[in-house]
Amino acid sequence: MPGKVNSTAARLLVVIIAVTAFGSIVGWVVGALIAPRIFHHHLHNALPQVATGVLVHADEAFTTANSIAFAVSLLAALLFSAILALYLSRRLSRTLGPLTEAASEVAAGRYDVRVETGGLGPEVDDVVIAFNDMAARLERDERTRSRLLADVAHELRTPVATIEAYIEGILDGVVELDASTAAVLTLQIARIARLTDDMAAVSWAEADRPRPEAGSVDPARLVESAVLAAGSRFEAKGVHLLTTIEPTPTIRADAERLGQVLGNLLDNALRHTPPTGAVTIATWASSERVHLSVTDTGDGILAEHQPLIFDRFYRVDTARDRLRGGSGIGLAIAKSLVEANGGRISVVSDGPGLGSTFTLEFPIENTSEHVRVPSSENLQEG
Repeated sequence: MPGKVNSTAARLLVVIIAVTAFGSIVGWVVGALIAPRIFHHHLHNALPQVATGVLVHADEAFTTANSIAFAVSLLAALLFSAILALYLSRRLSRTLGPLTEAASEVAAGRYDVRVETGGLGPEVDDVVIAFNDMAARLERDERTRSRLLADVAHELRTPVATIEAYIEGILDGVVELDASTAAVLTLQIARIARLTDDMAAVSWAEADRPRPEAGSVDPARLVESAVLAAGSRFEAKGVHLLTTIEPTPTIRADAERLGQVLGNLLDNALRHTPPTGAVTIATWASSERVHLSVTDTGDGILAEHQPLIFDRFYRVDTARDRLRGGSGIGLAIAKSLVEANGGRISVVSDGPGLGSTFTLEFPIENTSEHVRVPSSENLQEG
């Protein structure tokens, strides 16, 4: 790779020298062929009575002076071009060399490499910054992928082992295939199916295909439907589900998908809120946007986890969330659907034990742009 960078620098040097040489040739043609004729013409017209020998001497003096000036200028231009080309080629090599090597490292799967800006200009610096951002993103995605593989292996191991043990027991005659055994096998199969559904759902959620069914959505009705659908689950756990609904303008979005987002947020809040706790869902409007929030009095989130909470399969406490049944993609699905509908989602928490607030923001309908939402028909959180 350094050889390619050096080759690029050499080509740059050749190009600069070629441009200088071309300019010099043009200057020579003008100075040696055209300029003396113009000088002779004007001198003859201005001094028609001057002897021919004087005119010839004046022409020769002009030609000589012009040639000397041109030769000095040419040498100075070539020298300056060479110095400039060497300077630029070295600057280019110091920037593109590390960038090329870093790109090779990334292609080989090492995502922790970073490149320093070389000061060649904002355009080149932007390329370096974009490369560093890409490498950082790939590094984070690789950590997420590794964690995902470990999680999938762990979550599959238990139901598969359970199913295998029961089947061996049935074949050996130790276990009877009765209703109790069938229930255990069905539960383990459901766990496997839920995991595969989760993985398919997040892919659908991030597909970002256009959907023509988007229309006017009343946030208040959206909240009422979400509360009605989740009410029995909250009642069963003993968590209070409260609403604070202020009149708001309509938004343009897919009501079904936003209902799913609120359902995911409510399920997430319920999972992390202890009995006798409370979850409040609210709506209000600012000058140009409509806001919906889900606030709980549950576990809370450390500040260091908040920027990552919407990443696919990210879980603040892997062991705890696995026991509670979360797959780590409910919030990722919510983020994808909210952004596909032209909105934003954010989270705020004062820390562990102090609850969390998830807030959705959407443009008021008459200021919103074209809405793009995924086309899947069955996105559910695991």
